[in-house]
Formats: sequence, C-alpha cells, structure tokens
Amino acid sequence: MTPTPIPVFFVLLPGSLILDWAGPAEALRIANRCLRAQGQPEAFELRFVGPLAETASSVGATISGIEALPTALPRPSWLVLLGQPGDTIDPLGPGVPELLHWLRGQRPQAGQLQLLTVCAGAVLAAHAGLLDGRHATTHHHHLEELQAVAPRCEVVANRVFVLDGAVSSSAGVTTGIDLFLHHIAAVCGPAVAAQVAQSMVVALRRGPADPELSPFLRHRNHLHAALHRVQDAVSSAPQNDWTLPGMAAVACTSPRHLSRVFAAHAGITPLQYLRDIRLAVAEAALHAGRNVTQSAALAGFASDTQLRRAWRQQGKRGTPSTTRH
Repeated sequence: MTPTPIPVFFVLLPGSLILDWAGPAEALRIANRCLRAQGQPEAFELRFVGPLAETASSVGATISGIEALPTALPRPSWLVLLGQPGDTIDPLGPGVPELLHWLRGQRPQAGQLQLLTVCAGAVLAAHAGLLDGRHATTHHHHLEELQAVAPRCEVVANRVFVLDGAVSSSAGVTTGIDLFLHHIAAVCGPAVAAQVAQSMVVALRRGPADPELSPFLRHRNHLHAALHRVQDAVSSAPQNDWTLPGMAAVACTSPRHLSRVFAAHAGITPLQYLRDIRLAVAEAALHAGRNVTQSAALAGFASDTQLRRAWRQQGKRGTPSTTRH
C-alpha cells in the first residue's frame, strides 16, 4: 500500500513573515521532488490555512485562496505557526483571537500531531497554552515575551532550534529551514535532506547543544556540483562496490582530481567519506535489530571483520555487537 503523504498545515495570518513559511514550504516541495526522482511516493502534502481567506503578507503581496481552519486535523499531520512583523505579538490582532481559540483545541502528540513554530510563532503557541511544561525557543527579540506569556515553558536561548517531543521550535527566519531539514531527514532519510539542502544552497547547521551532524549531512556545506553528485550517489547506494575510479566517473573527472576536490571542499578523502556513510548505515541497521553480518552487508562492507575494523578506526564506542538493540 502506498503511504499517505503527511498533511502540513501552514497557518497564515495578516503579515505572516514570508520567509518563515515559504522557505520551509520550498524544502518540503523539493523533498517531494527528490522522492519522485527516486521512484518513491511524495511524503508531504502542503496546505495553507487561516482565519481569513485572503490577507496581505509581511511584504505587502496579497495571498488568497487560504483554506479555513479545519474542524479536525487528520492524524498524523504537522501544524506550523509563523512569526509576524513587530516587537510583540498582539493577541487581539486581526484573525489572532479566532486562531488562538482554534489552537486551544489542538493537542500536540508524538506520531499524531507535530507542532512546529518558526520565529515568533512560538509566542502564538504560548498564548494558546501549547508550550506549558515544554522546552522552546524563538527569535531573540521575542525571548522575554515568550517567557512572560508562558512562564511554565523552559525558554532556551542561543539555539537554532529546539525539539521537545511533539513540539519543535526554531529561532526565526532561515532557522525554520534548518528545523524542517531535520524533520525531512527523520521522515525521508538524511540523504534526501542533504539533497534538499544542496538544492536550496543552505548550510546545514545545529545549535551549540544539538547532537553531532549525521555523516549524511557532514561535509556538504559547499557548492561544488560534481562533488555533490558523488556524495548523493554514495549516500543513496552505499552497498555498491564503490572504488575511487568509480566515484571519479560519477564526477566526470580523474581519481586524482576528485581526491583534490574532496580535500578542498569537503575536508575528507573520498574513501573516508564512503567509510563514514557505510558506518552510519550499518549502525542504523544494528539499532533496528539486524545482526552484525546483516548490517555489514546492507552497508556495503565485505565482511564482519571489515565493519569491525572501520568501527575501531573511527574510534566509535563499543563494538558492532554491543551496539545492536
């Protein structure tokens, strides 16, 4: 059975900051395009809803055809709240009371309803009581406002985005794209997220306390098209019998030149990159319950011994056997 795309509801109010919703929406659109190119079904259905059928955006352009706030949100779905111009969020502004009344009937729940806020969208969520007992962030201009509106929320500063179960919040504007890339990786896999970031020419980032970037996302903050082709190919099929000449053929260059390009733009050798990707695939397989032999084969290692050797060389904790869940 073909999986049903996740409905993503962007809530538009008068003055909603265009980059807060257009950037994440484009990331989802490009993710769908990448999936179609791989022969897979689209993962996201974009919906634009609000209390008003037509409104002006933050830059004055009129947005029409906005759907009414749905009586009930399908499960699972994502709900996205956005920032507005101004020093504070006016809870009595045009359309806001109607939105807050509707929001109070929503309850974020893992696997059912994911709430994502961009910039001061977190303040709207706070006015609706959706951040009580949560950790959240917002644009630095709104941090004190967020804490005042939601005193039972643990407001986190100096972070690109914050994850707390079914609630995700980002600091504002372009960090909304970072947040959506994280969720795209969770749904579609890190290789698709990396392709989206490359297409959008976005540098993948994390806040100071966020976990280390996945190997699928590291070494991708460059603009070298041929190198991205190689990284896409290796990430999509790490189990293939990759060699340096084979990777160079994808880049349409010589092995020697590819090695120079990798060093200059990715800070790693082609074979080191291949090893890191294979280790990530093997580790994911181990966590999913596969045994060491199965995980090694899925990742493209020639044997259990080769997997264990690469594991030690990278200095990973424990052994493949102890990692298995």
